[in-house]
Amino acid sequence: MTAGAIASFYLVVSRRIGYIRLGRKAAPRRPAPPYDDAGDEYDDREGESEETVRLSSFSANAALASEAVASPEAREKLEWAYQVFGHRKLLKDIRSGLMHLVLFYGFIVLQFGAMDIIWEGISGSPLPFLDYHWFVYTQEITVSLVLLALLYGGFRRYVERLRRLKRGWKPSIVLWFIGGLMVTVLFTQALNRLQDAPSGSASLYAGYAPVSSAIAEALRQVDVTHSVARVLYELFWWLHYAVLLSFLVYVPQSKHFHILTAPVNLWLRRRSPPGKLTPLDLEDEEAESFGVGEIEQFTQKQLLDLYACVECGRCTNVCPASNTGKLLSPMHLIMKLRDHLTEKGAAITSKSPWVPTFGGVGVAASAHVMQSDAPVLWVKQSEIAGTAVTIEPTMSAQKGAWTLHGGIAPADVALIGDVMTESELWACTTCRNCEDQCPVGNEHVDKIIDMRRFLVLTEGKIPAEGQRAMNNIERQGNPWGLPRSERGGWLSAYNSAFAVEGVAPVSTMQEAAKRSEGERPELVLWAGTMGAYDQRSRKVLFAVVRLLQHAGIPFAVLGGEERNSGDTARRLGNELLFQTLCSENIATLERYGVKRVVTICPHTFNAFKNEYPDFGLSKSVVVEHHTTLLERLVAQQLIKPVHPLKERVVFHDSCYLGRYNGIYDAPRNLLRAIPGVKLLEMERNRANGMCCGAGGGLMWMEERSGVRVNEARASQAMATSPTVIGSACPYCLTMMEDGIKLLDAEDTVRARDVAELLAESVFG
Repeated sequence: MTAGAIASFYLVVSRRIGYIRLGRKAAPRRPAPPYDDAGDEYDDREGESEETVRLSSFSANAALASEAVASPEAREKLEWAYQVFGHRKLLKDIRSGLMHLVLFYGFIVLQFGAMDIIWEGISGSPLPFLDYHWFVYTQEITVSLVLLALLYGGFRRYVERLRRLKRGWKPSIVLWFIGGLMVTVLFTQALNRLQDAPSGSASLYAGYAPVSSAIAEALRQVDVTHSVARVLYELFWWLHYAVLLSFLVYVPQSKHFHILTAPVNLWLRRRSPPGKLTPLDLEDEEAESFGVGEIEQFTQKQLLDLYACVECGRCTNVCPASNTGKLLSPMHLIMKLRDHLTEKGAAITSKSPWVPTFGGVGVAASAHVMQSDAPVLWVKQSEIAGTAVTIEPTMSAQKGAWTLHGGIAPADVALIGDVMTESELWACTTCRNCEDQCPVGNEHVDKIIDMRRFLVLTEGKIPAEGQRAMNNIERQGNPWGLPRSERGGWLSAYNSAFAVEGVAPVSTMQEAAKRSEGERPELVLWAGTMGAYDQRSRKVLFAVVRLLQHAGIPFAVLGGEERNSGDTARRLGNELLFQTLCSENIATLERYGVKRVVTICPHTFNAFKNEYPDFGLSKSVVVEHHTTLLERLVAQQLIKPVHPLKERVVFHDSCYLGRYNGIYDAPRNLLRAIPGVKLLEMERNRANGMCCGAGGGLMWMEERSGVRVNEARASQAMATSPTVIGSACPYCLTMMEDGIKLLDAEDTVRARDVAELLAESVFG
């Protein structure tokens, strides 16, 4: 029996490893950057020379914004230990985190108890622990805590009925397994105590074995004799052993395979900045397609993610698409890909994933398939909640749509269409809240982008609005299709509107290049597409320009020489357009020898800082967001907010500034520096802030199901009774303004960038 269970365990694990190895090998791991994904701010300056940092007092002061990070390898190991043994992400939900912490350490501690019970049953004597009574005491306390944790787990799933948790008989199996182990432990110990007790002895209760001795005494009180106790002891000993071996075989065939895969997955987690996409080699003449159109085209690490998933639903619980009635659910994304990998892997290798296999192998007889365009009944289930968010309609739709179909070979199931529908792929805002919440280190967004790349680059499929935006970017350099020649128009508009006697007008780098080398500014203010073309975002850009001039910071702009950053194209899957724009922008920066870039757009900031270096941008070029620069200037008293603003400001975190780059405090510190401003926080803020709905290229696409994401987020902001919804991103600003309009709150609430509020306090 023991040999059979161990052999079955080995077969199940080895076969799933075989399925994972069907994926392609990823590029070698890079050293960890100085970043803490718990949400601390960081400045990736590892390639910056001392000479560059010391070019001016401005640069020297900027260098102080980043703390030195020692031994990236040590940080890796420490972070891994925090995640695995400290349950850092699990404890974001303190109740379920504590429950899992008890189960985790209980599982470890009780292995020694299991060995003791098995050894004593075989040899007749316990293991020679130094202090056996203390050992027994710790075992019984642990068993009691585990039983309480199991009861609480069942309560949360079946009584409290958390929406993110699946119900039914499957999720309860592990409760019965672990509960059975705990009960058989206690009864085996109690019956062992009873059978060895001398006749007519005093009470069997012992303080070092409070539970099992109490059970033994209770059994004696109901006249369980020594001979009966011996028989029952044998029965419970074998029951315990059988449940233990059955659990061993069951674990790798269920979501509890994460016991083995999660620590490995966390160790192999992303070492590059969060959300950084892997470049495609578009010049590969041997490539038959680009992106991922088959499950085996994912990397082995991406496939390992699938078996690390514990189906806790934390990712879906925070997903803006799932919360607003779209079909996309990050948890179901992983589950469906896992089911498909298991079925297709079994067909390719001709090795069944199930051991033992009852009723024949049948690896190619059936497959799971997603019903096309499964409806999400948002209005019917949520109309009484208004703009309140809920994942229940999405969870119900996914449960009903993912079904097993007989007579379909797994090889005939299309990854895009039969497993993941196109509507799911185009609903993702790439906000990474799912990844931030995942306790086992799964990366959802890159899988979606890889499948989008296949749709766009290989099959030429994309929603009409997205195609229109990319066509306009390709032809005119902006998603609206406005004339390319108007990109630099904002500069003349600013110089006309804010001409100040004694202050030189803002110059372009082309003009600055004609000056002597010592007079050329090292800082370029990157206007970005929103700042250059969108009239509302121009106000933010103008505020930043005024503040930089007021602080006496020398800078220039590129004007019409700027190109779109390419972030929209890349997140929509058009890697070709992104790489073209990226190369043009890098060439422009190199032509002028630009050493520092500041931008008002977090999407541009993220692309320049984290993704452009893959295509040749020197790491000596320091990229900064306007909030961190302004925060530093305020701290140095080069900018002094003096005019009070009587505003209640609730701040909305940009995903690409926060979760992608760890910047949460800079915009808040700016708001705190403004006299009269009362800073408010939404329930979901900082690392758990909800997306505005514009990321991933969705700024340029329509939402056709459920409630609009920006309306839901604006509703959350309105719950704090603000007068201003603050932001630090042109996309967020636009989405919050639209959300306020949808809520008919324009008379009482405004959306403003922190730079606008700061400028108003400085200039009055």
